[in-house]
Amino acid sequence: MHDSKLLAIAAHLHVLLRRSCGRVTDTEWLAQNAEYAAEIIRFAREQAQTRPAPELLEWTDKFEDAWNAALSEPQKRTPLMQRASELIRQRVEGNKYVGTLR
Repeated sequence: MHDSKLLAIAAHLHVLLRRSCGRVTDTEWLAQNAEYAAEIIRFAREQAQTRPAPELLEWTDKFEDAWNAALSEPQKRTPLMQRASELIRQRVEGNKYVGTLR
């Protein structure tokens, strides 16, 4: 599973949680942190049982499946500190739009 697909599913789950129960999530952290993902999955399943949000359970299942698929793939991610260093270097060098949105 590509990080972008996992992030897209996390973003959709974020919207559903915000609309159904007012819960705001960090979609990037949701797609990267196992503890946070497990807690949001637990919370979303709990909310799906108590609120009329038919898509919530469906997207929670999709997110959990995508997360499990991502865990089974070899890790290709850049370590956070390395990525942060690259972004700082780009900013200092004046390449502030390289690798980010304007």
